[in-house]
Amino acid sequence: MQRIGILLFDDVEELDAVGPWEVFASWAKAHPDEAEVVAFAAGPGTVRGAKGLKFQADHGFDDVGQLDVLVHPGGQGTRVLLKDPDHLAAMRAQRAAVPLLTSVCTGSLVYAAAGLLKGRPATTHWGSLDLLGELDSTIEVRPDDRYVDDGDMVTSAGVSAGIDMALHVLARLAGVERAREIRRYIQYDPHPPV
Repeated sequence: MQRIGILLFDDVEELDAVGPWEVFASWAKAHPDEAEVVAFAAGPGTVRGAKGLKFQADHGFDDVGQLDVLVHPGGQGTRVLLKDPDHLAAMRAQRAAVPLLTSVCTGSLVYAAAGLLKGRPATTHWGSLDLLGELDSTIEVRPDDRYVDDGDMVTSAGVSAGIDMALHVLARLAGVERAREIRRYIQYDPHPPV
């Protein structure tokens, strides 16, 4: 059983959280013996997204319990988190306890600010690639990758790239056929119309 936590915070980019949630929650619904997904924040309660959507975090850092995968989304709210010593300490604590940390968009900036990407390859939203390198000059910034898998850390580019990352992680955890099953179920077959 894989326990996956989607981290929420004020001004989180909605699709950064909801895209991976859709992938992992669809897996959990179809195969409840294989996965469980939880939403959490610094503390339980309502969280406002970057474009006004309200989320309910059922757990806080103190009671989310053991996770196998943590998804840190991005959004404008990450700019505050980059300078929040409590949040950065919480990410370091999660790194020590969670086997697989992932990020979407500017979530990787938070990992960089916490010192978790030192000497590693990573990516982020195209508009923040320079900042990723400025936060830690030892990071091998990968501007052309939709996601970067570095074993126990998987970072992804902006917004919709989080769905690609989640499907990749699902394939790692449960096999390619399971990931294809869930991709088909959510009818994710990107061909941009413009």
